[in-house]
Amino acid sequence: MKQIIQNLNSGETSLIEVPMPRVMDGHLLIQSSFSLVSSGTEKMLLDFGKANWLNKARQQPDRVQMVWDKIKTDGLQATILAVKNKINTPIPLGYSNAGTVIALGKNVSGFAIGDRVVSNGPHAEIVQVPQNLVAKIPEDVNDEAAAFTVVGSIALQGIRLLHPCFGETVVVFGLGLMGQMAIQLLKANACKVIGIDPDPHKCRLAESFGISTICAQDNTDLSSVVLNLTKDHGADAVLITAAAQDDSILSDAAKMCRKRARIVLVGVVNLNLRRSDFYEKELSFQVSCSYGPGRYDYDYEKNGKDYPIGFVRWTAQRNFEAVLQAMASKQLDVEPLISQKVVLSDFSKVYASLSDAPTMASLFKYDTALKHKSSIHYSEKVTLSNGAVALIGAGNFVSKVMLPLLQKNKTNIQVIASANGLSAAQIAKQFGIAEATTNLDAVWRNDAISSVFIATQHNTHADLCIQALQADKFVFVEKPLAINRQQLEAVKDAVQMAKQNVVVGFNRRHAPLALQMKELLGEHATMNIIMTINAGIIPNNHWLQDSATSGGRIIGEVCHFIDLAAFLSGSSVSSVCTNAMASSEEDVSIMLHFQNGSAATIHYFSNGHQAHDKERIEVYSLGKTLIMENWKRLRGFGFNGFSSISARQDKGHAQQFALLSKQLNGVGTPVIPFDSLYNTSLAAIAATESLRERRWVNM
Repeated sequence: MKQIIQNLNSGETSLIEVPMPRVMDGHLLIQSSFSLVSSGTEKMLLDFGKANWLNKARQQPDRVQMVWDKIKTDGLQATILAVKNKINTPIPLGYSNAGTVIALGKNVSGFAIGDRVVSNGPHAEIVQVPQNLVAKIPEDVNDEAAAFTVVGSIALQGIRLLHPCFGETVVVFGLGLMGQMAIQLLKANACKVIGIDPDPHKCRLAESFGISTICAQDNTDLSSVVLNLTKDHGADAVLITAAAQDDSILSDAAKMCRKRARIVLVGVVNLNLRRSDFYEKELSFQVSCSYGPGRYDYDYEKNGKDYPIGFVRWTAQRNFEAVLQAMASKQLDVEPLISQKVVLSDFSKVYASLSDAPTMASLFKYDTALKHKSSIHYSEKVTLSNGAVALIGAGNFVSKVMLPLLQKNKTNIQVIASANGLSAAQIAKQFGIAEATTNLDAVWRNDAISSVFIATQHNTHADLCIQALQADKFVFVEKPLAINRQQLEAVKDAVQMAKQNVVVGFNRRHAPLALQMKELLGEHATMNIIMTINAGIIPNNHWLQDSATSGGRIIGEVCHFIDLAAFLSGSSVSSVCTNAMASSEEDVSIMLHFQNGSAATIHYFSNGHQAHDKERIEVYSLGKTLIMENWKRLRGFGFNGFSSISARQDKGHAQQFALLSKQLNGVGTPVIPFDSLYNTSLAAIAATESLRERRWVNM
């Protein structure tokens, strides 16, 4: 299928061929009929992409500070590589789509195949969308109009925060696409609407909907005009739907308001508020977030957990439905807003015209009769002596770490699979992989594929590992191996039945400084180990914060350090106890007791400063001490012939994949014995149980 993407580094847009998405739990597959080009948002992305590095930095000062902090902790070279990788990753464009449901994932309710629906899907022939961001189209609303729904919902959410009352005067500042929809929705609320924009064409269009407008030329005294139109009372509320680089719009909005009026920002303007503008009038100011409650909430969007209507009347999905109802009742007319309808293959015409003054809204039209494939072949397959490898998962770790190292070791990667298709296609092209697919059954059935590397979300690891073993494939799975005891035992049973091995990506034990520590400590010494991990905060809406998906931070991340402690001590964990600040997995201290008498404490904290070292390890044994600082420096005390060593930061990925490549070729022993993998995985699970049950857990 075809999809539009943009390169943020160059600003270039392109139409690429990608596999059709695989329907996931709680999601729908929708065959697109129309999608709306949001001129303001997409032009902003294009302008950002075309800007030079200095201007990009000026537009995102918060990201610049993050870069400086990363340089302090990880070094200049690693930071430059990370920034380049981030900005060279193409992004999908579009978020206002209309089409027909063609497949339903598990746990989807309220929809059926064949339903006409709207969604926040991108510009693509088939989109995969979670059910709470989908709404049915009424019979008397056509698909062209329905494609405006998501943009209309952004305007509607701003209006809801404005709390307009019958008969009030509301100023809409900015008469682009969102402003034109907002004035109609405000009129439906029986408000007197005044529109402001510097473009005469937009003002005339707004006037056709029955409102007064002010064409804001350079010398226009906007507050005086508004006062004149309101009998010197001032506006009851101002909705800002404009995009501007300065703060004059906010200042003008404040000056045209009556006392205790409300101002809501939907657009993008500078937020240097002037206290004097707001103080005497006691004005209220609020920024509106996207389509409404639920947006950016992982549970709402990805897990399908709706908010009770008695407590949250208008969610993102219910705003979609309200906009569609306004269209059905003729209170919202988008037909005059359509500047052009273009077939998807002519997409470049649309982006070339985004800066044209007369262009209000463009629609992409899709050929719904086309058949689409779940696999795309980019080149002929060449199977080497060690057989082919399939990668399942196409996230940042795969593209930034795993693939460069695998290719360096001449690993024969023939297939890459992902659920949405786009990420797999992008990586396949970047790394010259023969095939991108969303069809895992084809991977299991392919006898030429002898090994599978799994780097998907954590809750899928165990099941994919079992399926690969049952298909007689060697398995490498990124940590963790499993997120609960049931999954772990199922994997253990599958390993015992299989002819193939399993390796988990516990890379820290392969780091040069970890190997140096192991050599200095020897094989049979008992020791005390203290690990301090300055992990940093992960936003609440990140999937790692969802324990049902990630297993939580102990299982998903601390497992690295449990494995490293086991490696350094040369023993298996026998019992574990976890203490935490406020019972949170964000800030924990985990005590481990090992079978040989060694002990370890892992402090895993999110509440430290990000400029401080991320990882520090201290080992005390037989009158000697080792201190490792952020994988860049190792100091020793009490060792003959060793005091310190410094090196470029290396967390062991290179050595891990070099050893893995040898194992694929039948050279060497398993990278990590399965008994050790099982013990580490069980210890991480036991650590979460200990936190929950407030007790030592014996292994």
